[in-house]
Amino acid sequence: MMKSKNIKAWVVSADMGYGHQRAVFPLNGIAEEGLITAGRNDNSTEKEKKQWQRLLNVYESFSRARGIPVIGKPLFAMLDSLMHIPSFYPIRNLSHSTYQVDLLEKNIENGLCTGILDKIAAKQLPFITSFYAPAIAADMKGYEPIYCVICDADINRVWVAKQAWESRINYFAPCGKAAQRLKSYGVPEERIFLTGFPLPLDLLGKNLATLTADLGQRLFYLDPQHRFRTRHGKNVEHFLGKKNCQFKNERRLTITYAVGGAGAQKEIGGRIAHSLRHRLRGNEIRLNLVAGVRSDVRDYFEKVKEELHTENISVIYAKRLHDYFQSFNEAMHTTDILWTKPSELSFYTGLGIPIIMTPTIGAQERFNRQWLFEIHAGMKQENPDFTDQWLTDLLDNGTLADMAWSGFLKARKLGTPKILEVLKTGTMTRSHSPLER
Repeated sequence: MMKSKNIKAWVVSADMGYGHQRAVFPLNGIAEEGLITAGRNDNSTEKEKKQWQRLLNVYESFSRARGIPVIGKPLFAMLDSLMHIPSFYPIRNLSHSTYQVDLLEKNIENGLCTGILDKIAAKQLPFITSFYAPAIAADMKGYEPIYCVICDADINRVWVAKQAWESRINYFAPCGKAAQRLKSYGVPEERIFLTGFPLPLDLLGKNLATLTADLGQRLFYLDPQHRFRTRHGKNVEHFLGKKNCQFKNERRLTITYAVGGAGAQKEIGGRIAHSLRHRLRGNEIRLNLVAGVRSDVRDYFEKVKEELHTENISVIYAKRLHDYFQSFNEAMHTTDILWTKPSELSFYTGLGIPIIMTPTIGAQERFNRQWLFEIHAGMKQENPDFTDQWLTDLLDNGTLADMAWSGFLKARKLGTPKILEVLKTGTMTRSHSPLER
């Protein structure tokens, strides 16, 4: 966990899935009065809390809509259209206002984010948020400085103020595509910092010592036939160091399957477990089933574990979000494959973890998926019922090791240190080295 005596900031997120809150979790150490969730532990009135709850209900309905028989797909399409992200090409000026931008402003004028604005008025500090509404509200109020953390590879126009060129909001972008999109929405280049997604410092270590040690072992588990190492061994040794390229063989291949905040797609985790049952019982593989803070998902995963009679399934669950994130981060040290929907967890490929993607939910996840494809760090899942077969082929071919290495080289991993640097100095150093960005 990051601690800093020199920096303090208001750090705010929103309860809209795990993405917005996961993005600010690494900033807990600088958070004045701790991490603040809009509509929860701010100064919100009951009326405003109900506004936030309605937004959460819309989000969860959206995430689960596809699974509703008959009406699911049309309902999902209608909800998805509200957060439509236009095609990236042709590159063009998209700074004009939209229905969503106008609607957000009306909601803010009707009291949304009032509690947050009252709280931050108590002390003039940098204001960091991972959700667009508090950033826009603070900007409308004239607050400075404001920093907004982008949680996806591409975003809807609603993330940017109506007159973006006059706005005081600074943006932390997780990747180049997100930075380009902000420019097309009218955000001046000097207000865009290409930091990378804020990953937990516990998974990086000083000078990336923890990351390189974890990745050094992971590549062995992902490359049982040494296909990848034959092609890239010298390159790996160059970046990770010789000491991290000695196989310790202290554990087993580990897959982590994670559902999102709405609990959708939990059944895929059960199908994976059943397909791998012989290898789980044979002590050849481990499976983490991540339920987050949802007790219903935890109960489902515990039932799967009970059915298969194996101790090689671990269910990751906590009542408190803070505890869940901490447990999840600890599991990442020994995770070889992260299987999830292409959410904010897509950026965890920067740690050198290959991403197997479930079907997307929403426009932003489609763009996250495209980004993972472009950097060759992720793949669509094959049929989960036959995981044992196709996963074995991918391991024997070294394909997953290739994906892990590509994610490490191409995805930015220093988002948290870069954000700290901007807060301290107003700017950030830039580098093309994968170990320095």
